[in-house]
Amino acid sequence: MAGSDVQKVVLAYSGGLDTSVIVPWLRENYDCEVICFTADIGQGEELTGLEEKAVASGASKLVRVDLREEFARDFLFPMLQSGAVYERKYLLGTAIARPLIAKWQVATAKQEGADAVAHGCTGKGNDQVRFELTYKALGPTLKVVAPWREWDLRSREDALEYAAAHEVPVSATTRSIYSRDRNLWHFSHEGGPLEDPAQEPEESLFQWTASPEDAPDQPELVEIGFEKGVPSSVNGEELGPTALVEGLNALGARHGIGRVDMVENRLVGVKSRGVYETPGGTILTAAHQDLESICLDRDTLHFKELIALRYAELIYYGKWFTPLREALGAFIAETQATMTGWVRVKLYKGTAAAVARHSPYSLYREDLATFGADDVYDQSDAKGFISLFGLQMKVRALTEEIPSTSAGSAIQRD
Repeated sequence: MAGSDVQKVVLAYSGGLDTSVIVPWLRENYDCEVICFTADIGQGEELTGLEEKAVASGASKLVRVDLREEFARDFLFPMLQSGAVYERKYLLGTAIARPLIAKWQVATAKQEGADAVAHGCTGKGNDQVRFELTYKALGPTLKVVAPWREWDLRSREDALEYAAAHEVPVSATTRSIYSRDRNLWHFSHEGGPLEDPAQEPEESLFQWTASPEDAPDQPELVEIGFEKGVPSSVNGEELGPTALVEGLNALGARHGIGRVDMVENRLVGVKSRGVYETPGGTILTAAHQDLESICLDRDTLHFKELIALRYAELIYYGKWFTPLREALGAFIAETQATMTGWVRVKLYKGTAAAVARHSPYSLYREDLATFGADDVYDQSDAKGFISLFGLQMKVRALTEEIPSTSAGSAIQRD
């Protein structure tokens, strides 16, 4: 609580409304030095001028670390390989970023000799859990300051008034008051008019993707190459993780790919409506799933689908640095050993559909799949297979047909 013994705190700083007002609030209420930490995970122009803004708000300095390659290589691509999708729609763009940000925030706190870390997450959301679970895993002795759980500001309007009173410039206004999060993987939108799930999002809400109605009238084909489940090329050009995702984002956005509007179940127990734009991630997900269809055997593929549900929950709940997530990650990595090849995806007015695929490790055999004459598959073998496969069903049906031998029928025969 305010007034506790905190000497130096490292604040996860985005420069948005919440973290902007937290800097002067921490100084006023904790009388401590505030160091702002910013992770570059693909926010683009949003990072412009952050250092000057942080210092002007009262921070002693801003530490900025470029984490885009690590984000894509060690977080996004393993998540892609897992097949994790939360509640059938959400590709986990915000959730997957939090453990990485918090990891480096803790590292910065240790490097700067800070005794506390702080975040701008609200007490109603998921992010407070994601940040603080990572703090516990990687910096268990650090104090945690969560202003939204302490101060008397109760809304974004209150925060705007506080910012104005302390001469902190912010981009949010009372007219356009969405809460947004952007990184290499997605662009999310919450709050404001979206809090009414019966209200369709205005087209002006979208910051990244073209409207599918306004997307090109001609489809476009893109070929994604994979090496052991890791995306490695686009249309034959070898690309690093960051460049590959950025390129697919631009391509998918042009065709209106990756828009999702959903009401999801938050970890804290309430439902929340979010609108997401994930153009490159949607293309990669379609391609990776399609390559798995020819490279994985049935039992592994079906079991991996079960794992994907649990893996998505672990990411959504902020449990990245846990033994279970690491163990499941080892299983997933093993399944990717033969995931080398390419998938061709057709992009057209908001849809990304795989239309062709190839792998030297493909388990698909045309001589087995053909409906024509073949020398490999003896169709007469199917009779015995079906007899054994359906035996339990036949036994149950026969049992139900046996006449009753109850005591009542025995008396009637006497």
